[in-house]
Amino acid sequence: MHRVVILDGETMGTTWSVRIACSDTGLPDPLRSGITSVLDRVIAQMSNWEKNSDISRFNRAPPGEWQHLSDDFALVLRSALLVAERSDGAFDPTIGRAVDHWGFGPAAYRMPGTPPTHTRGWRGIDLADLTARRTENADLDFSGIAKGFAVDAISEYLVSAGFPHCLVEIGGELRGNGVKPDGQPWWVELEHPPGLTLPVTRVALSGLAIATSGDYRRFFNEGGQSYAHTIDPATGKPLSNGLASVTVIHESAMMADAWATALMVLGFERGMQIADHEKLAALIVARIRNGAKEYISPLLAQMTDV
Repeated sequence: MHRVVILDGETMGTTWSVRIACSDTGLPDPLRSGITSVLDRVIAQMSNWEKNSDISRFNRAPPGEWQHLSDDFALVLRSALLVAERSDGAFDPTIGRAVDHWGFGPAAYRMPGTPPTHTRGWRGIDLADLTARRTENADLDFSGIAKGFAVDAISEYLVSAGFPHCLVEIGGELRGNGVKPDGQPWWVELEHPPGLTLPVTRVALSGLAIATSGDYRRFFNEGGQSYAHTIDPATGKPLSNGLASVTVIHESAMMADAWATALMVLGFERGMQIADHEKLAALIVARIRNGAKEYISPLLAQMTDV
């Protein structure tokens, strides 16, 4: 390894980039198309914006009808339901209708009336091997986990293609493998909400991934109030609990993605309790009167260079 080559592009309404440590001969031409194929496959399976995607077809099927799933779709759904269970429903992949109601889904406009709620939530999904069904009219939405899965998928593709030293990023979520040409790991700074003064926290990503959920990423203002895109499954409404962001470090970008959302919904006190119980490396940033306060889980404190 002598240099780092950067490839980038657009996907899922955001941008992607990879940094690959390689020899002076550079990268093979098909590598970019291989990355694009991985991303296209994720979109074809898990994008609510695509009418013919696997998730859209699943949501159109009548409740009670078992549907065959691809390996990737089943993995993401199984992982989403696991985090839902362990977070007491703070992460819920069945909030699709509430996401649409508030204008954060494919409809891209806010619907009148009371936001939809459902009695069983994630418990209304039955999963058995490569088949699943809805037991009520609750729409799947993988926006809190699919991007992380895509980061993992690209990372695994690059390793299989013979490039084990790389840093993959999609919309601010990252996974690092191996080391840079100088032998150093892929050092990254944790993302902080804009406008808040906080200490710089650096983490070495080597076999690790990082994901951040924040109230500043997608939102709208109405009546003097800001509404963030993260939905509280308990109310069907945009989250409003004083948290600015949650960052989670995990071996899996998919799990970091889901857990960042779950802890964001749980709030700093319950979120830190769950982070400690689940042995998660987490940084929670809460808004206070004159700025912000950080809460760092014990596991993250062992990993950081502050």
